[in-house]
Amino acid sequence: MFFLSVPTFISMWLAASAAGVKNFSGPTMGTRYSISVVLPSKDLDLNTLQKAVDNRLTAINRMMSTYDPESELSLFNQSDGDDWFSVSQETAEVVTYALQVAEDSRGAFDPTVGPAVNLWGFGPDGRRSKSPSDEEINATLKRIGYRHVEARLAPPALRKVIPGIYLDLSAVAKGYAVDAVTELLIEEGIGSSMVEIGGEVRTQGHKPGDIPWKIGIEQPDETGRTVREVLELEDSALATSGDYRNFFEQNGIRYSHTINPATGRPVQHQVATVSVVADTCMEADALATTLLVMGEESGYDWCEDHDVAALFLIRGKDDQIEERASSGFPHRIP
Repeated sequence: MFFLSVPTFISMWLAASAAGVKNFSGPTMGTRYSISVVLPSKDLDLNTLQKAVDNRLTAINRMMSTYDPESELSLFNQSDGDDWFSVSQETAEVVTYALQVAEDSRGAFDPTVGPAVNLWGFGPDGRRSKSPSDEEINATLKRIGYRHVEARLAPPALRKVIPGIYLDLSAVAKGYAVDAVTELLIEEGIGSSMVEIGGEVRTQGHKPGDIPWKIGIEQPDETGRTVREVLELEDSALATSGDYRNFFEQNGIRYSHTINPATGRPVQHQVATVSVVADTCMEADALATTLLVMGEESGYDWCEDHDVAALFLIRGKDDQIEERASSGFPHRIP
């Protein structure tokens, strides 16, 4: 299992069962994947295609999971010393990208935040019902800091600058897996597809009849599932981060799974979800988490400065949800 199933912030694809569209799904990374394809010929066997997808996802899980104690990432986390630790090219590339987002966001995104995620009960160590003490949080902060880890691509390897560094790629690897499956489908000759893993989505091409893939964004409501927005997504990806599925409450305060790396505590602001449209799902996945940590004002300004297409859903008065979209976000109301 990759990480705790958080089902899920982007709710679904719409009208995927149209004529000529084939669908299959399965478990992966502690959640589920769903794939819709337009087969280029009757000779392409759907069962064979699904086996190839399952094998690809299993391989990624074995590289980047923190729930698998024998994964590359887990073995790196368990290692001592500051020597270079050999990993696959893919793991090195994902960590390199994560560190670049961390640098660009000045640490709002930080792949070393895992110890705090675990401390608050949102990682492989299991759930908790009350917040940790200030002493526990302060001790954990000493193990967080993206500048305390290095990655190289040739030869691919990771290195700890200080002991105790723990990498957690759960805010980026799911998006990477969506991209990897999309590329696998393209290699198989499939030019029209929709790939979704735990709510992160990427599309290629159109459905039959030149109909675009339509993706629904949920209304942030932990008591039910309704679609708030519908996007026509063409050759691009969509990811959402939010606080309304994976959280616990204590003394009337909601503690969500999104941790601010600067404080070691769950984010505390009125942003319920952030959805990002990008060229790749890895980018959309990482940036949605980044913006949720930043919050409405800083996050919106960062989007405008960095040309990021994002939609913020914000809790207003009387629990009403208000929208704030960056200038590049292409949304429409159904």
